[in-house]
Amino acid sequence: MHKFTDDTTLSEFVAKSTTNCTKACCDKLVHQSEEIRMNVNAHKTKMLIGPMAKDPPPLLSLCGATVERVPVLKLLGVHASSDLKWTKHIDAMVSKAASHLYFLKQLRRADVPTRELLHFYTTVVRPVLEYACPVWHLGLTVAHSDLLKSVQRRAIRIIYPDANYKTSLIVTGINTFYERREVLIAKFFKTCSCQQLNTAQPTP
Repeated sequence: MHKFTDDTTLSEFVAKSTTNCTKACCDKLVHQSEEIRMNVNAHKTKMLIGPMAKDPPPLLSLCGATVERVPVLKLLGVHASSDLKWTKHIDAMVSKAASHLYFLKQLRRADVPTRELLHFYTTVVRPVLEYACPVWHLGLTVAHSDLLKSVQRRAIRIIYPDANYKTSLIVTGINTFYERREVLIAKFFKTCSCQQLNTAQPTP
């Protein structure tokens, strides 16, 4: 069971020749929620089944309603697909970032200084394409990576219309998108390792 604010997620790995206990876990969650006077919204509850499930479990009933099975589940901003591929998530991120590029173009037409245009890109556009990258970075295909890179290319072309892309990266000190994700992932795991070591150390 994974909880974040008012969002609760149940995940289960069902080995061969074993019975899933999703129904029992859901009933337990509903009982616990009722004890603290909270309601579980069955109509907002979705179920995602992985590709290895040759015999899908029976339909799940929650609070008298049948839980909808979906091919893609959005969880805390990340689009998880039943085929364990990241196409839907990458497409969603690129679409959102592309809409921000429109405003970058408008700022350029309004003669906003180049420094401010670059700041807009690094604080508004780029974070959209980096969100939760430790989760999906290593699962990207070359096509996915190229699609993400194309957004940065478009942004740099808007900010520096007369400069070469690679030259612009050097001048601005911006990493390629792949290098940027590698740095973020290394920083993330370093933080996790430090937190784990601090937790493991005995209190004097």
